[in-house]
Amino acid sequence: MPNYAIAVDIGGTNTRVALIDDTYHILERKQFSTNATNPEETVNELANIINGYKEPIMGIGMSCPGPLDIPKGTILTPPNLTEGWHGYKLTRQLSELTKLPSYLNNDANLAALAEAVIGEGKDYRFVQFLTISTGIGAGFIIDKKIHLGAHGFGNEVANTIVWEQGPKQGELFAGAIEAVASGTAITKRALDAGLSVTHAGEVNDLAKAGNETALHIMTEAKSYLANYIAGIYGYADPDIVILGGSVSLKIEGFVEELEELVKERVFEVLRPHIKLRKTTLSEDSGLLGAACLVFSNQ
Repeated sequence: MPNYAIAVDIGGTNTRVALIDDTYHILERKQFSTNATNPEETVNELANIINGYKEPIMGIGMSCPGPLDIPKGTILTPPNLTEGWHGYKLTRQLSELTKLPSYLNNDANLAALAEAVIGEGKDYRFVQFLTISTGIGAGFIIDKKIHLGAHGFGNEVANTIVWEQGPKQGELFAGAIEAVASGTAITKRALDAGLSVTHAGEVNDLAKAGNETALHIMTEAKSYLANYIAGIYGYADPDIVILGGSVSLKIEGFVEELEELVKERVFEVLRPHIKLRKTTLSEDSGLLGAACLVFSNQ
């Protein structure tokens, strides 16, 4: 008899719920609007859905915007969920309502876990995941377990400064990797330079067409990102680095070029081990990772 997990993705706008079996097939999914000011309403709706399933549920895995206190299952201060959510003990509340074990993590960690269990990293012990999209997120998996660090903030990479007095974006530090190499950052820099673009892919198209400003922006984004990934290889020595997100997936040749740039930035003896690959999982990787979280805790 198969086992089942409930996977939940709580976003600032919508909450998704999926029933997933232990072969990682999504059997059923539902979606409803998140109450961004009242967590009780959202959690009660979740509990009603979960308690309606007749299958033998092993537990609930949840993805929620950070920052989180992952070991305690508590939401801290996510920008898209207001103060009613801040300090909310999510796993405890949902477990009380469903009588099921509940586990909480962020979307990048769960996507990384899915990659390590069923994706491009399934044959490796040390799997690094990076999503290059609206923002930059990361997760590091060792032997199919999420590396959280001492306080649960392992791989919270977005605010890592890579460029002294570099570009500024939102609440990020000037020169943070997300303010330099994310899709949002690439687009913002292009707009600030007077280019008419709506996303990073258009900046890349202009660069390929010979626009010097766009080429400069794309070159810097790739260069700083390659520096950062080379640093990851230097301190973590992963078997593979898997890249997701719209910038990685939609800009032709981005991952391949980045791999070559990383090879130029590490010791020669390390170069044969540099392996950058695109994700082959769908946009459901976070839900699949939430199911992995449940099954790995049994």
